Amino acid sequence: MPVIEVGPVDMARTRYAISPLGEAVQALRVAAGVQTAGPLRPWAERIAPRYEQLRRQVPAVAALTALFRRGCYNADFIHPPPSGSGSDFAAELAAVRATPLHRARLELDRNLEGLRTPPRHVQRILDAPDVVTRLADAIEASWQALVEPDWPRLRAVLERDLVRRAGHLTMYGWEAALSDLDPRVSWRSEGQAGTIEVRTGSRTDSKRYRLAGQGLLLMPTVFGTLISYVEPPWPYALVYPARGIADLLGPVAPAPGGEALSRLLGPRRADVLRALDVPATTTQLVAQLGLGLGTVGSHLAVLRDAGLVTRTRTGRNVRYEHTPLGAALAAG
Repeated sequence: MPVIEVGPVDMARTRYAISPLGEAVQALRVAAGVQTAGPLRPWAERIAPRYEQLRRQVPAVAALTALFRRGCYNADFIHPPPSGSGSDFAAELAAVRATPLHRARLELDRNLEGLRTPPRHVQRILDAPDVVTRLADAIEASWQALVEPDWPRLRAVLERDLVRRAGHLTMYGWEAALSDLDPRVSWRSEGQAGTIEVRTGSRTDSKRYRLAGQGLLLMPTVFGTLISYVEPPWPYALVYPARGIADLLGPVAPAPGGEALSRLLGPRRADVLRALDVPATTTQLVAQLGLGLGTVGSHLAVLRDAGLVTRTRTGRNVRYEHTPLGAALAAG
């Protein structure tokens, strides 16, 4: 159980990022059945033909999936945390391609410890002098086949979670920001500082790590599970499941009695109101619901005039959220 010591200045230096490359790697884990699909099962079933075609056309995908482990070490260089705010797949992939071969070999050997010997065709790829390039090519192909077609909707879910998480940390502190991050993450206050306890992996790891003013990098994921980065050369980071994953599958399902809300407001306007279970911008609602910008804007204006939603400007963005009355109606 890694324990991360947090000092008074770390809150101000905590960063938030979205990793398209990380989503590609995690999506491949779900598609390959290494990770349980859970609420993403409809997505996994929809992209299954794409995954099978990917496996046939890109042999290195089999080598990449052979490295995936649950609760144990996975080679960091194939899923590094972004150095900036993320959201640029090309830049992240370039960082993977720039991995020195000697470091890749060390991480791959550690990754394969305790695993059954891979099939011969996989081992040949992992032993190849251009293994970094081949694995990077497999990640790029996975992005193009599994994630890129849905990226606007995926990004909307991730952005909404980040805005919410950052607001909780700024307004209420670490305990509020981490309280629903993941059941395996907990906060222990120690005056102006504290510790973050992360219960991951099958081994008991009681090592303590100090942020020492560097802050923490927080990254939501649609496809992945909890991941902690506490080893050099990476920044201290936590990858955690984003809220609103069901939004990937379309509008929020009506609650019992939700048909009455659709009759009252109209089905599209009711969808907009339900989708604001998590605050969102107009652009994010467009990506989630598949409606036109003008249509969403018109519905929001009516809902706002009716006292069902409110809006708040944050920098250049305007976020919409339920009023208490709107939340009660959306809940059915």
